[in-house]
Order: sequence, then structure tokens, then C-alpha cells
Amino acid sequence: MVGTLAGGVLVGHGHRQAADAFDEATHRDCMFGTSGIRGAVGETVTAALALAVGRAVGVDAERVVVGRDPRESGRLLVDALTAGLREQGTAVVDLGMAASPTVARAVGWEDAQAGVSVTASHNPPPDNGMKLWQASGQAFTPAQQRQIADRVTEDSWQLRSAGSLGTRRRTDGQRRHLDRLVESVDSDIGLPVVVDVGNGAGGITVEALRELGCAVRTLNGTPDGRFPGRPSEPTAANCGALRRLVASSDALLGVAHDGDADRMMAVTEDGEFLSGDVLLAILAEAAVTPGDTVAVPVDTSLAVEDFLDEKGVTVERTPVGDVHIAHAVAAGARFGGEPSGAWIWQDETYCPDGPLAALKLAVLATERPLADRAAAIPTYPIRRSTVETTAKTELMGALERAVTEEYETVSGADGVRVSTADGWFLVRASGTESLVRVTAEAREAERSDRLAATALDLVENTRTAVE
Repeated sequence: MVGTLAGGVLVGHGHRQAADAFDEATHRDCMFGTSGIRGAVGETVTAALALAVGRAVGVDAERVVVGRDPRESGRLLVDALTAGLREQGTAVVDLGMAASPTVARAVGWEDAQAGVSVTASHNPPPDNGMKLWQASGQAFTPAQQRQIADRVTEDSWQLRSAGSLGTRRRTDGQRRHLDRLVESVDSDIGLPVVVDVGNGAGGITVEALRELGCAVRTLNGTPDGRFPGRPSEPTAANCGALRRLVASSDALLGVAHDGDADRMMAVTEDGEFLSGDVLLAILAEAAVTPGDTVAVPVDTSLAVEDFLDEKGVTVERTPVGDVHIAHAVAAGARFGGEPSGAWIWQDETYCPDGPLAALKLAVLATERPLADRAAAIPTYPIRRSTVETTAKTELMGALERAVTEEYETVSGADGVRVSTADGWFLVRASGTESLVRVTAEAREAERSDRLAATALDLVENTRTAVE
């Protein structure tokens, strides 16, 4: 069967359906963000898009693993995605509701070629999306993402004959993931812990901790895609109930997940919410030895680099997004993490695994109080601001040319990052809004202020020149 993909829907035999489902040029250029496809259901993310993604992924895959977070829209999107895969003759293994790391790990277990998590991760309830996984458990690379985006928006398709293999539902995906988590810990932990599941798919963390002898109390433990207990993103502001419960109880650790449990953030025994940079330093220190490399995104605090440098550990900076962290880990970094809560261990899996991170942190908390670990890590003043612009691409190009002429150490790996003797500043274009984000950091507050002012002046002057 030969058809035309118009607006993300296959059109064949002269019959066009939902041709305006989404704008092709827009989706070709920005379908994938820093962590998969994501957006408002019915607007950016539609059944038509899921169908097209299924067809595009199915071109290279005989078998694909699928799972979803608790959002109600996920059921419809899984149906559409699965239909697209089956039209390509691809067998589907459906895990039902499952954490994204469960889906990513299951690709290898099921001898599949790809996996798809239908999730919007930490986004609000009206959103949904899709994360694509390789057989290694690593997220699709930018090149693979572009290939899928091109297929979704190309003019024609040659479908393989629809296979008769259909969909096979698996109910043991979480059990296999749970077993692997428990195996990753040498002995019983026996720690009182509070787990804020966030009404998401991360209940596996509770089960794993209990199997390891922990006394676990839960918050927002019922899966509910409306996220009634708190917003899905596990930030300090959103985790007030977790902080209070840990501080007022005998718990020695609190952990929190987002909707699909690829993220994990934490609270100390005193109820202090650990910043992403501090948590990154704590996890990295325990994961590496002198001579190793840790992968972090370009906007990670200089404090992490200073702390690890004292341990003989090198920091490699990558573009923002766990796909880039995973690539660096696969290439040799011993550990990688993002301050937003994504953590990847080279000897475990190349996907961010929030439940695994929770167990790793619980082990550390049994050996030394987290508050003591956090106190050993420096914190530096960071300045953040935004500048609106109608010409992001032109502004960023002109800015890179300008700073390259003025500064010796400039990186264009993700935005424009300038390193100085005592700090750095970074200018990155927003992927979804008409603005650029400016971040500056130094070891002293006054120097942070000066770097931030310098960066803002550069952005404003460049904006005036290009708009």
C-alpha cells in the first residue's frame, strides 16, 4: 500500500484524513525536545501523531516494547501508536502502565529493537508525549530522532504488509525491573524512608525498598494522571509535604519521582530538599574513583566540578538532555546526571532510572547522613534571567560570533557558554518560547553579578542588531 502522510496521517487511495492534524514543517524542526516528544494533547500531541510515530519506528523494528504513565490520554495514544507499529508488521509488547526505566530496560529483555514510553514525564496533566528507547536502554540519539521526524513528515510511505503477530501484553515487566533493582544492592538497607510517588508510575521504588528491609511510608502513592497530590515535577516547591513528613518523623531519607519515574529528587533526614547540583555531586562521588569521568549538562554548577576535581574526577559537559548524558556514559563516562533529577550509571543501564537512584541514595544514607554529605559540597551563587526575542536563531548565531572574538574559552555545544578564570555564563535559546535564557555563576556573589550583567548586555546589544 502506498500513501501520502499529510498532517501526520497516512493518505491512500485518494482519501485524505485529518490533513491538518499538525504542521509538518514545525514538527520536522522541533518534534523532539531535550527528552522526547511532548506537548498539549489535542494540539501538539494527537492520535494522528502517535499513529505516524508508530509507523516511523516500525520501519526498522520487528518488535517494539510499549508502556505508559497514568495519564488517561495515554490509553488512546498507545492504541494509535500500536496501530501504526502493527501496520508496519511490527510485533508489540505492551507493558501497560509502567515507569519509563521499566520500558527502556524491557527492550533488551524482550529482544526488541525499540521501546516507546507514552508519557509527558514531569509536565502538567493536559500534556502527553513519547520517549523512544534503543535496544541498549539508551534514548534515541538526536540523529535517530531526526530520522523519525523526517519519516513522520515525509510525502509518501511504503507500508509493509500488516503483520499477524499483533500485541502481546506482559504483566511481569515491573517484576523483572524490581528483581534487577534488588540485585543491584548487596544487602538489606533497613532504612526508614518516605517515598513521594507523585501519583505517577514510580510505585516500584516502594516495593524495592520494602524488599530490601526498609520501613517505607508513601505520599501520593495512587497512580492518577491528574496528579492531584502535587504537580508532577519533583521540585522543592512541589515537595513541601515530603519535606515536612520526613522532618517530623524518624525517616532518614525522602525521595520523590515525576510522572514516569525517570527522575528522582531527595530530602535529607532534616527535611532539607537537596538541590540538583548537590545531589549530583553526592551520587557522583559514590559512583566513581580517581581518574573517572562524570558527564553533566552545560548548565551544571561549577561547585560540582570543583568538588569532583578534589577527588581526582574529571567533568565532561554535554548539551542539556538525558539523551546526551547517556551518550557520554555509553562512550566511557562512569556516571552521568542532570540536576533536574536524571541519573545514569554506566554499569547498570543507559536510561535515567529514578527507582535505581532512590536505592543508591538509600544505601548512602545508611553509611553517612545525607545532611553531612550535603554540607561537604560547596554552593555558589547562580544568576538566571530571560530575554524575549523574535529572532532566536539570528541572535544566537551573532552572539556566538561576538563572544568568540572577545573570549578565549567558548563552547557552542548547547547555546553559547563562556568560561572565565573564576566563573562562566551561558546563553541558550528556549525550545518552546520566544526567548533566550541567560545563566551566570562564579564562586563569589559580586563576580556572579558582574558576569550576569556582562552576558545580559551582550544579549541585549545583539538583539538590537538582529531584530
